[in-house]
Amino acid sequence: MANIRKQLSLYAPEPAAIPVEEIRRVVDPVQHRLIPAHVTLCREDELTDLERITDTLRGNSFAPVTLRFGKAEFFDGHGLILHCVEGETGFRALREALLGSADIRNQRPHLTLAHPRNPKAPGNALANTAGLPTPFSITFPTVFLIRQTGRQPWEILDRFPLRGGPATSR
Repeated sequence: MANIRKQLSLYAPEPAAIPVEEIRRVVDPVQHRLIPAHVTLCREDELTDLERITDTLRGNSFAPVTLRFGKAEFFDGHGLILHCVEGETGFRALREALLGSADIRNQRPHLTLAHPRNPKAPGNALANTAGLPTPFSITFPTVFLIRQTGRQPWEILDRFPLRGGPATSR
């Protein structure tokens, strides 16, 4: 039986996603094919009470989350990542609300441009990330419940618009 994974993610919306996706297509075409540019909000091991979490999201009054990202950096060999440099407090507050606790793992939001588990692409170079302004911000207006079966592309199971107040970037 194939491994099935679920997680909650914040997909980068257009038009902000366009330059990020252009870079991802070059630096890691495998990852680009598997999943759009995103920030993982809650990993599969945190979704033990998924029904409660999705009920919370359905009745939510959470504000969209705005995150500011710094320059691309290499990690774990040929992985390329954009770390969040502002907005982590609002991100964590949303995680705490969804997971129903302040006692959660510290998860630094980031955008993965190239994942080190994939083969190194010919275009995998910091120079190919120069088209992104530094720093730059993305407002994420929707939480997506997604699933991956084996090594197939991730699929969207549900989407939850963040409808409350102005964007959270604290």
